[in-house]
Amino acid sequence: MFLLQNIPSHVPEVKMEAEGPYVQDDPHVKLMMAGSTLRKVKSRSWKKQRHFRLLEDGLTIWYKSRWAGKGHSTFSVMDVEAVREGHQSEVMLSIAEEFPAELCFTLVFHGRQGNLDLVADSPEEAQAWIQGVRKLIHKAQSMDEQERQDQWVRDWFQKADKNKDGKMNFKEVKKLLKMMNVEMNEDDALHLFTMADKCESGSLEIEQFVHFYQMLTQRDEVWKVFQDYSGDGERLTLEELESFLRLEQGEGDQSSQHAQQVIQRYEPSETAVKESSMSLEGFQTYLCSQEGSIFNPALLELHQDMNQPLSHYFISSSHNTYLLEDQLRGQSSLEAYIQALKRGCRCVEVDCWDGSDGEPVVYHGHTLTSKILFRDIISTLKEYAFKVSDFPVIVSLENHCGVEQQTVMATHLRQILGEMLLTAPLDGQIPQMLPSPQELRGKILLKAKKIGGLETHLDETLTDEVSDEDEMANDEAESPSAEDPPAETANKKSKLSRELSDLVVYCKSAHFHGFERARSQAKCYEMSSFSESKAKKLAKDAGSEFIRCNTRQLSRIYPSGLRTDSSNYNPQDMWNVGCQIVALNFQTAGLEMDLNDGRFRQNGCCGYVLKPDFMRDADSSFSPDRPEDRPGYKPARLSIQVISAQQLPKVNQKEGSIVDPLVRVEIYGVPLDQTKEETSHINNNGFNPVWNETLNFIVHSPELALVRFVVEDHDKTSRNDFIGQFTLPFTCIQPGYRHIHLLSKDGTAIPPSSVFVNVSVSELT
Repeated sequence: MFLLQNIPSHVPEVKMEAEGPYVQDDPHVKLMMAGSTLRKVKSRSWKKQRHFRLLEDGLTIWYKSRWAGKGHSTFSVMDVEAVREGHQSEVMLSIAEEFPAELCFTLVFHGRQGNLDLVADSPEEAQAWIQGVRKLIHKAQSMDEQERQDQWVRDWFQKADKNKDGKMNFKEVKKLLKMMNVEMNEDDALHLFTMADKCESGSLEIEQFVHFYQMLTQRDEVWKVFQDYSGDGERLTLEELESFLRLEQGEGDQSSQHAQQVIQRYEPSETAVKESSMSLEGFQTYLCSQEGSIFNPALLELHQDMNQPLSHYFISSSHNTYLLEDQLRGQSSLEAYIQALKRGCRCVEVDCWDGSDGEPVVYHGHTLTSKILFRDIISTLKEYAFKVSDFPVIVSLENHCGVEQQTVMATHLRQILGEMLLTAPLDGQIPQMLPSPQELRGKILLKAKKIGGLETHLDETLTDEVSDEDEMANDEAESPSAEDPPAETANKKSKLSRELSDLVVYCKSAHFHGFERARSQAKCYEMSSFSESKAKKLAKDAGSEFIRCNTRQLSRIYPSGLRTDSSNYNPQDMWNVGCQIVALNFQTAGLEMDLNDGRFRQNGCCGYVLKPDFMRDADSSFSPDRPEDRPGYKPARLSIQVISAQQLPKVNQKEGSIVDPLVRVEIYGVPLDQTKEETSHINNNGFNPVWNETLNFIVHSPELALVRFVVEDHDKTSRNDFIGQFTLPFTCIQPGYRHIHLLSKDGTAIPPSSVFVNVSVSELT
C-alpha cells in the first residue's frame, strides 16, 4: 500500500519544454515528426509499407500499416543502439539489386532484439531518418541525471493525458497510478491531486503535474539517511558529507576531496554549490548515479594486468555463434556474430561444411538450421572483431570440409583478414608459454586441427592425415550425427589441408589423454575441448589437477549436444577449475548468460578477466571443494540490507495488475558458497516498496564469487514472474548505501528501476 510520506513544502523546479529537452529545430527531426511512408523489409519476399513518425516526446517512434485500423507499434530511440546506412545487413544484401544503397538503412537495437530494415522513397528521406535517429541517440546518451528525470516526468504526462488536452483530470490520475505500479486508495489519490491542483480547476496542467510527481516520488528512506548526517535537517555541510562518505561509503582518507567533487557533480542548486553544501535532492541524485551504484566504477574500466599468458585469463566465449535460435531448425545469421562480439565475446565458433558450389558453408550439421557462407562470416569478423575490445579473438573452427574446401577457407582467411590473422609465432620462436592478450592485440587466432606442431612446421614428410580424435571431444561430439555412430568415429582419419593447418599457431586442437600426460608431454599451444559433462566429471574427480593444467594450457568447454533448445549450463562450475573458454549459447537469455555478463562486465568489458592468483600458480593446491585449505584463505562476511525498490516495471500488462515484489540475493562460486536468501514479498506496490530486511552470507572464495540480485513478482499459486536482475563479481562491490540498477531478462537497462541497499563487507574473523 502506498503511503504519503514527508512531502516537502518546496518542490524543486523541473524544466519542461514543449518538444522535450533535445528535439531542436532540426530539419531531419522535423521531417521525422511530420512522418514518412517507409518499406519495412523482413526478407526478399516480405516488403510492406508502413507509416513511421516521431512523436512529440522526441523519443518514441510510432508506426502502423495503412490497413491496420487502430493497431500500431512503437519503440523508443533509447532502445536503438546504431543506424547502419545502405546494404549493411543480411536482409538488405538480399534485396541489393532491387533497391539502391542510398534508399536503405537498418536500425540496430540493444540486446537480442532483431534489426529493423527500412527502405525510403528518396535518398533525402533516407538521410533525414538516418541523421535524425543518430542525433536523437546521441542526445539521449548524453543526457544528465536531471534531464533523464525530466524526460521520465514528461513521458508519464504524455501517457496519462489520454485526451491530449494538455491537462489531466482525476480519472486520468487514477489510471496513471495503476500504470505506474502504485496501489493507492481513492482518498489518498484525491488528497495528492488536491494538493497539486493549486488553481482548484479539477485538473492538473504540466507544472502542477510536476508537483504531483515530486510528491509521489519523494523517498522517505533516503530522507532518513540524509537526516542522520544533516545537523539542520535541510542540507549537508561539506564536513557532514565527508563524514557520510567516510563512515557509510567506506571511502576513508579520500572522503575529503571526494565530498567537494560530489557537490560539484550532483548538487542542482548553484547557491548550495557556492556554499559547499548539499540538498536532499542533490544527495538523492548522487545515490542514484553511477558513483552511487553497487558496482565500483573504477573496476568498470580496463585496470587488470594484460601482460600475462592467455591461459591466465577467463575469456568470454560463444558456442555455435552462428545461431540466433535453437540447434535444430533455427536461423543461422551473421547478425549472431555481430551481437556476440558487441557483448565482448572473444571466442566465436564456426561450424564448416562443404558447400554445393565450392564455397564452404556454416550451419549446425545434419539439422534444418539455415546456411551462411564461411567467407561472409570472416568478412563480418574483419569489420566487427575489434569494435568493442582490442584484445585477440579466437575463431574455434569445427571443420567438416574436404581438403579442397579447407584450402578455400585458408584462402579466405588470409585474403579477407590480411594482417589481422596471426599466421606465425610472434617472435619466430617455439613458445614455452602462451603470449599475452597485450601482445596479441588486434589479432585473430585460429583454433583447429594441425598437422604436427610448431616444432615440425617445415617438415614436409609429415602426413596430412589427423585423427578425428584430436579435435573431437573428450566424451561426445558437438554436432551429434546419425551417420557416425560413436564406435565408428573412434578410429576415423580425416585429411587436412596443409594451407589451413599452417594458419593454426597457438590454439592447436588436441585430444585429452589425462592430466599426467598433459603435465609431462603436452605443449602450451595445444588445447582440448570438453563437453560440459566430461568437464564436470574432471572437476569433481581431480579439481586441483584441472586448475594446474589450466595455468599452462587453454581448455574449451561446450554445452551438451542434447541441449537442442540452445539452453546453457552454469559456467561458474567451469570457472571454479580455471577453464578459460567456457562457451555458452549467447542467443539464450537467462541465469547462465547473466553470470557470464556479470563476470565480464569488469575490466572495460574487454572479454578477458585475469584469474585469481591461486589459479595462475602452476603448483597451486587450491581445490574448489576445500577452499579453506588454501594458503592465504580469507573468507568474507557479506551483509546486505535490502531497503527499497523504485519504479519496477509491470510484468502483467492486464489493467489493474500491480506487482507483489520480493528481492532475492544469490551467490555463485565454489560449492560451499552457492546459496540464496530472499526478502518477504510486498503486496501491490511496484512503485516504491520498502523492506528494510537484512540478508547475511559467508563467502569462502570471494575472488571467484558472483553476486546476483533478482527481483520477482510473488505468485502464491504458480512460479514467480521475473522483473529484473543485476549480477556482479563479489570483488567489484562498493560497500555503503548503493543503488542496483536493474536489467531486463535480455540484459538491457530498464531505467529508472532500481533496488536501494546498504552493503557491508568484512573479513570473517
